[in-house]
Amino acid sequence: MDAVIDISHNVTVTDFTLVRRRSNILGVIHKATEGGDYVDQSYSVRRPQAEAAGLLWGAYHFGTRQYPGAHQANAFLATARPGPSTLLALDFEPNDGNPRNTMTLAQAEAFVQTVYQATGRFPLVYTHPSWADGAPSGRGRVRLTAPISSSSILARCNLWLADYREEPQLPSAWAAKGWRLWQYAGNETEADAAYGSVPRAVAGVSHCDRNLFAGDTTALYQFWNGHA
Repeated sequence: MDAVIDISHNVTVTDFTLVRRRSNILGVIHKATEGGDYVDQSYSVRRPQAEAAGLLWGAYHFGTRQYPGAHQANAFLATARPGPSTLLALDFEPNDGNPRNTMTLAQAEAFVQTVYQATGRFPLVYTHPSWADGAPSGRGRVRLTAPISSSSILARCNLWLADYREEPQLPSAWAAKGWRLWQYAGNETEADAAYGSVPRAVAGVSHCDRNLFAGDTTALYQFWNGHA
């Protein structure tokens, strides 16, 4: 089901009501933090606007290497201020802006562990298939010290897969579990076409990333509220 977008301060939002009613979007995942000291100032402003429009709300953290994973998790939670129905996610991918500041596997695991201890919930893990499997990735061609294994705490999290091909590839750690969200297109605007040839621009925002959910509307609400 094509009903989830993710955005950050780089996206201009004109009307969340249009996002919900005209484009049939049900959920928004917004960047909250990056590293251990950056806060997306749009997060706290847009949250009440989105929720008032009837949208499900989520928060994601972009992981870096500069601070320990637990420190990053605590900074994220302090900004995200999650409620029972706030979806949480870790963006674990190569840092193209500064490849040497890419989050390590150990830091990502510490981040997830800290979030779980604080909330009783595992965050989604957003990642690319080749990166998760240990291949050189991103502009800097950085790689993990080892592929994410099925025994990693990351594999206990639901997968938010980033793959812009028509048929996505699953990282080996999630081969049996599959993906819950699939980011199939990035930075969609009215000039772009995603997932085939049909333009899928979202009303109310300048551009956004598009995500499919593995399930129907009922399943999405259950998942978002931690019941599935």
